[in-house]
Amino acid sequence: MALFSRNPLCQEFFRGFSASLARNSAAPLPFIRSFHTTLPTNRVQAGKYRSTQYKTRGLTYEQYYNPTFIGFAKGWNSWNTSNLRFANTEHQTAQITIYDMFIRKFIAGTFHNMFVSEVIIKQRHNVIYIAGIVHQTVPARKMYFLIGYTEEFLGFFLKCPVKMELQSVSSKKDSLFTYI
Repeated sequence: MALFSRNPLCQEFFRGFSASLARNSAAPLPFIRSFHTTLPTNRVQAGKYRSTQYKTRGLTYEQYYNPTFIGFAKGWNSWNTSNLRFANTEHQTAQITIYDMFIRKFIAGTFHNMFVSEVIIKQRHNVIYIAGIVHQTVPARKMYFLIGYTEEFLGFFLKCPVKMELQSVSSKKDSLFTYI
């Protein structure tokens, strides 16, 4: 109790706790109501998918590995190789982050529910490469139109050449690595 004697909240808690013990009443304690010790709140883990009971959730290769495996079992989703030695890195980092967010939102809107994998953005000096795996839901002519439209619009907006490198699969199950 000597540890918590300086904190006024702890003093009030212990005062209410000892008073309720003295009364032996069933009234709730003042700070106990908002304190949770349940198991589900303690099992939360970032970047890792929970397994299902019958192993029905499919994961791709990138989703299967934890974020600690970035660099040797999986890669980054944004590659920036334009950080040269004497570049203004603070301004450049903020600008590249905004560009990445804009590209991801634009791709998600243009290729709605067509990407099976994550969108990979590679920036090599002045050229931006966008890669990913696409589901074959539209005819080839429409896919070529979407690729050309995306390259032209992003190239005009970002003022640098944009290239798209897409692979297509006939089924979403073809890109799954394992089931958990």
